[in-house]
Amino acid sequence: MKIITLSFLICLFSKLQGHCKSDINLGFTLPLSAPIEYAPGFIGKAYIMETETSSRREPSFKAALTMESSEYKGRYLCSIQVFFGDVRVWSSGHYTKMYVSNKCIFELTEDGDMRLKSSNKHVGWRSGTSGQGIERLEIQSTGNLVLLDAINMIKWQSFNFPTDVMLSGQRLDVATQLTSFPKDSTMFYSFEVLRVKIALFLNLDKLKYSYWEYKPTENKTVNFVRLGPKGLDIFDDNSHIIGRIEQPMTRFLAIGNITGNLGLYSYKPDKGKFEATFQALSNTCDLPVACKPYGVCTSSKSCSCIKVMSSGDCNSSEEEWLSMKRLCDHDMVELEGVTTVLRNGTEARNVSKERCEELCKKDCECRGASYSAAEESCVMYGVVMGVKEIERGSGLSYMVKVPKGVRLGDEKSNVRKWVVGLVGGIDALVILLLLSGFGFYYIRKRRKSLSQPLQPQLQEEPIAE
Repeated sequence: MKIITLSFLICLFSKLQGHCKSDINLGFTLPLSAPIEYAPGFIGKAYIMETETSSRREPSFKAALTMESSEYKGRYLCSIQVFFGDVRVWSSGHYTKMYVSNKCIFELTEDGDMRLKSSNKHVGWRSGTSGQGIERLEIQSTGNLVLLDAINMIKWQSFNFPTDVMLSGQRLDVATQLTSFPKDSTMFYSFEVLRVKIALFLNLDKLKYSYWEYKPTENKTVNFVRLGPKGLDIFDDNSHIIGRIEQPMTRFLAIGNITGNLGLYSYKPDKGKFEATFQALSNTCDLPVACKPYGVCTSSKSCSCIKVMSSGDCNSSEEEWLSMKRLCDHDMVELEGVTTVLRNGTEARNVSKERCEELCKKDCECRGASYSAAEESCVMYGVVMGVKEIERGSGLSYMVKVPKGVRLGDEKSNVRKWVVGLVGGIDALVILLLLSGFGFYYIRKRRKSLSQPLQPQLQEEPIAE
């Protein structure tokens, strides 16, 4: 019965039409109440404004007051959100979360401040525009939520507070970024505009590594980017286009909060939904979290594991691995046929592979290092993530720290016998075929020797998976 009631409430609140014009005036107030009994999974929306669309082949933009159940039982997230059809493209709660117990109140005050309040009148979010001559709140045809004065000058706009989505017509200047936060994780992704490139970054605690980059030709300097009708345009200091990720009819750009991939999205009227027409990373193994920490993405797109703990536990999260703050008394092991997609680690040039190994061993914050024989370059990382299988003989080496003195079987084993399960092109299917072959061979051999005295079987040395 609770499920039926919850479904009814979600449907009811999603249909509310609080004030569906494209603008509202000063003094407007809209309350939104939660169910009497706390409902996990609850999402309530009260639409405030909607753009007028000239074509029925594309959805409109809507601004809504929303309440969503949170990780804190009995508390709901309260925010103002902008939707493009069913896709959320902006939220006031992207960085700063506001929690309420039973009611969320939106108001545009008489002195021009846009606010969110709880039932006890506590202000949890505000635009900070009191006394600036604000006349009204408007949602523009671009999806930009703006506060305007009497002469239609923009005093505040949602485009100045980017989240994880960039809309057509929106501009990002140098040193601004989009951010995407995976659920239940301290890790987050960012799309950043830098002077020499645009790039995607993996952010973990105080660590930051890029995993995709786009640089304009001839090393030209970037000033800003703008999403236009032909795709993502990159401009220099003179507002000249110096690069473009071309994709016609793009309506928005977004960072996935699970994969961290960057996509350009267009609307498909025949399907009634938005679809990615471009993705920065088309290969699964090029994603930084294709596998868990200390996992390896193989050529068959499966995940194998680097066993670096005596327990062999390879299911730990990035937070658990980061909790091991310092790895000082450890050895290094080289993994053949793998590298990492992460970039921008601590770099040392004109060094040998042996020197690279020593540098990482002496740095207690270093967990892994990549080495390029051609460039004599060593890059050290504070995480072991984004590791993928590559062709052997590429001149690239990847090394990770393992517990000192670990042995794999007999006393002759040493740390360099640590191996990666399935790495080197052997995936689960190949192993299954090999085991089947050995099994068939063993059965035939056994049948032939039934009439002979039994001989002791050799005990094979175990191989780390």
